[in-house]
Amino acid sequence: MLTSECICTHLRRAARGVSRHYDEALAGFGINVAQFSLLRHLQRLDQPSITSLAEAMGLDRSTLGRNLKVLEADGLVALAEGADQRNRVVLLTEAGKARLQDAGPAWERAQLTLVEQLGEGQRDELVRLLECLA
Repeated sequence: MLTSECICTHLRRAARGVSRHYDEALAGFGINVAQFSLLRHLQRLDQPSITSLAEAMGLDRSTLGRNLKVLEADGLVALAEGADQRNRVVLLTEAGKARLQDAGPAWERAQLTLVEQLGEGQRDELVRLLECLA
């Protein structure tokens, strides 16, 4: 058990544990939780630019770019020229949509397990506190 009062230490440790939980649930689908999240953002957004996608996800462009290259190589996303030729947009491919649909129930089960572990009240409080920190 950690004895540190450092918020960063506890958050990073918890984040690794939660990521591991979701990664294990998604392992059979060939994507990790970061990739699943990126695909979900693309599903919700309408052909975002790389910049707007990075902002929506709270990532810097270089980190997002590295993640996009992996998904593009797997045929799950595509990059296209935007209306303004200086901007590229990110598209969720049909294969990406199918992967999300296939992996969605596993993500839901992972989510439900954590909610059951915390209880809905503590989950809501955790989300509220994390939003304050973000």
